[in-house]
Order: sequence, then C-alpha cells, then structure tokens
Amino acid sequence: METSLAGNGDADRRRRFCVPEVFRPGRPGADNIAGVREVVIPPTLEGFRDAARRLIGAGVAPEDVVWRERDEPASPGLFDAPSPEPPDPGPELMVPRPFVALAGAVVPRRDPERWRLLYSVLWRIARGDRDLMLRRDDPDLQRLRRLADAPDGSPAASASGGGAAAPNGAAPFVPATADLGELARAAASCQGCDLYRDATRTVFGKGPASARAVLVGEQPGDQEDLQGAPFVGPAGAVLDRALAEADLPRDQVYVTNAVKHFKFVRTPKRRLHQTPNSAEIGACRPWLLAELAILEPRVLVCLGASASKALLGDAFRITRDRGRFVEASYAPRVLATYHPSAVLRAEDPAGEKRIYDLLVTDLRLARSAIPG
Repeated sequence: METSLAGNGDADRRRRFCVPEVFRPGRPGADNIAGVREVVIPPTLEGFRDAARRLIGAGVAPEDVVWRERDEPASPGLFDAPSPEPPDPGPELMVPRPFVALAGAVVPRRDPERWRLLYSVLWRIARGDRDLMLRRDDPDLQRLRRLADAPDGSPAASASGGGAAAPNGAAPFVPATADLGELARAAASCQGCDLYRDATRTVFGKGPASARAVLVGEQPGDQEDLQGAPFVGPAGAVLDRALAEADLPRDQVYVTNAVKHFKFVRTPKRRLHQTPNSAEIGACRPWLLAELAILEPRVLVCLGASASKALLGDAFRITRDRGRFVEASYAPRVLATYHPSAVLRAEDPAGEKRIYDLLVTDLRLARSAIPG
C-alpha cells in the first residue's frame, strides 16, 4: 500500500499514517521474552509507519516492542522460498501534521532510539492524546526534537542524550601499556560516553594474550553486563558451538566488543538491548584499538554490522561483503560474518540454519588463515 500524504478538509490539518512490514513475537533465546515483539524494519519512514500501524492495531504497547533495523534488503537466493504475502496492514491512523513533519526529520538520523521514541509518541496520539504535539515538556518529544534539530554527525544527534561521546571519547582513559590486564583495569573506570551511567560494569575482552584470532562483537548483552565477561549469554552459546565446529576452540581466541558497556532500554519485564549509535562506537574505539595493538592477531573477525562498521567503515555491508578477507591494517587477515545473535533472531528454523551455516563457514575460513 502506498503512503498517502495528500488530502483535503481535515487532512489539511492531519495526515494519513498508513503502510506495510512484518513483526513477530520474541523467539526463545533471543533478546526477547514472551509478550515482547521484535520488530525488524528497513530504516525508512515507510517501514516504520507500516509496522507501527499494525502494532497499534494489535494493541501492542511501546514497552512491549523491541525495534531493530534491517541492514539492507537481502537479495533472494536461487533456492530461497518465495516471500510470504504481506500481512494485513491494520487500521488507518490519522495523526497531527506536526508528527509527520517531526518523524520525517528524525528518520534520516542514525540513532536507533528514534523508532522507540516515535512509537511511544504515536501510541499516545492513537489512544486519544491529540494535543500531545503541542506540549514542550514531554520527555519523548524533547528528545526527538533535539535529534531532529542537531547538525548531522554532532554529539547532540543522539535521541536519548545518553551515549553522547565526550570530546575525546575513551582516549583520555586509555593507558600507555602493553599489558591486557592493566588495560582492562583502566577500562573499568571509563566515562568516555554516557553508557557507563546505566550499565552495571565495563565488560572488557577476554582470552589469552597469545591468541592468534580475535573476534569482535557489538556490545555486551544483559548476561554479559551482569557477569562481566563477553559472549556468556544465549549468543555466546551459539558462538561456542560454531567455534567448535570450525575447529577454533573458544579458549584459544580472544573475544571482545566494539562497545564495552551494555546499552539498553528498561521495561517492566527486563532490560532490552539497543544498538549503539555511531557516537558511542566512536567513543569506545580507543579501547578496541589498544586491545588489537597489544594482541597483534593473525586473524580478525568482525561479528555483525556494528563491529564491521567500527573497524571497516560505514560503507561495509555484511550481506554483501561477509565471508571474504578484506584489506585492513588491524591484522594480516580480516573478515566479517554474522553476529551469533542473528541466528537467534532468524524468522524460522530454515533461516536459523542458513545463518548458522554461514557463520560456521566464515569461521572455518578464519581458521584456515592460522598456521598450524
């Protein structure tokens, strides 16, 4: 269905808010629990409108939604199943024109918090709070307006305000040392971005200093934040299994994350993972570079889009560029693959197996580049 932005009469004051995309209940083992919907959308106004319209039609409250961005449309393979028919787009919504204008200004930003904030505002409008857009003191609207007004690339272009990087990020906290233990102890007091305020602790990398392979993920999850070690939650279990199949024992590799603090949104049920933004990744990058300088790995594996973009640039795409060695200064051999959590977020068992098999294949490629 096409989005209609034209109209007359009341439509001069309000705009139609209608379009299509798919949401699904949380899958066991992922970042979801019963009653929480994981919503995967292309990062466009149309994608958001479609999903939001159907969520509101189903009566799904903002605290029961986890928003994720689809990195890019994947080209269907020769043997892929045909795409399912689009779901019922749900009831049409009429929203104040200022909301449409604000959404249009916010969507091009890169902060993943924008979807949660937009849906929170839209939910209240749909439930009858038609004067919401007139208020200047609403916290969600204040955050959205700050995000919309901030210059591109500025620290203020963070919807939450949290995670805005300090001028030099983590750099002032990173000691000049060749000892991983000293580096980890220093990281425990890092305040290079605001993520430290809500996280339980810094989660530093773990593994032998002699490791010839380094795996870099996105950020700690809930269990990692509580236990203080990387990849100890459900995604860690997937990674352990894949490493074993690839003949890369976990105790012989060094695992870390591009961001060292857990970014989340708190709901009445649990803390739900939120993707770190570019300012947060950039603020934490000095720790990752210090780790790599000490380890001097033979092979570096980026797990997922955030780690890949942190080290290989914003133009890198997992769906396009994974599974092959690329030129980079961090190690003689560098490649990227899916994050283990992508296996847990697959829509069905067939998709889960496909992503897992690709992960194992890529890890085997990494193993092949290690002598002995």
